[in-house]
Amino acid sequence: MALTASDYAIAKLLDKAGVDLILVGDSLAMVTLGYKNTLPVTLDDMIHHAQAVGRGIERALLIVDLPFLSYQVSTEDAMRTAGRVFKETDAKGIKLEGGYPDMVKTIRKLVQAGMPVMGHLGLTPQSVHQIGYRIQGNNPKAATEIWEQAQALVDAGVFALVLENVPSELAIKITESLPIPTIGIGAGKDCDGQILVTHDILGLSDWQPPFARKYVDLTEIITSAVQKYCQDVRQPSYRALRSNEPPE
Repeated sequence: MALTASDYAIAKLLDKAGVDLILVGDSLAMVTLGYKNTLPVTLDDMIHHAQAVGRGIERALLIVDLPFLSYQVSTEDAMRTAGRVFKETDAKGIKLEGGYPDMVKTIRKLVQAGMPVMGHLGLTPQSVHQIGYRIQGNNPKAATEIWEQAQALVDAGVFALVLENVPSELAIKITESLPIPTIGIGAGKDCDGQILVTHDILGLSDWQPPFARKYVDLTEIITSAVQKYCQDVRQPSYRALRSNEPPE
């Protein structure tokens, strides 16, 4: 089981609760930094948050997303980007989106250099302006393309593969055909593992994906707690307590 984290406090709780894999995902662009999509987040942002998350982890596997345009332009860029992540954080692996031929070559080079890589196919959020947030692989041609990309990523050396927002039938086919674990997000229940954005399951997101179950509504709980705090602070008895004066 896997979840995302972008700060020390949440990472520590996830690790204590028994989460196997913690991803510092570029989704932090939206849930932590307030952007509309993942594209604006920088490598420095990702490293900063990965460092904080790493301080909260004792046992879970820490994986870090490489952000948009930090690895797509050239293999050399990817090597430098990934190298910074491994040198400056406690990451045990990185995650890259896509499975087109140039990306496969880049991943092969990274793996050959000793950098563990997790793949990501299906809905790839860094391509939002090209494919949107729609389900991917829902026709025979598109499904075949994703399946072939999955095989190519395995040949390149990825140690696991995220399948996002693809039909469950396609996820099953890919999972059964690969020698590595698949991790689903909106891809049905038959992948080897599952990952969600932690803010979604805790009810802290502005928008709830249809495939993400909300296990608690922390927005309501936190808002209520803060409102009670504000009410208390405005009371004369609180002010007296604060100044060591007898309450009115």
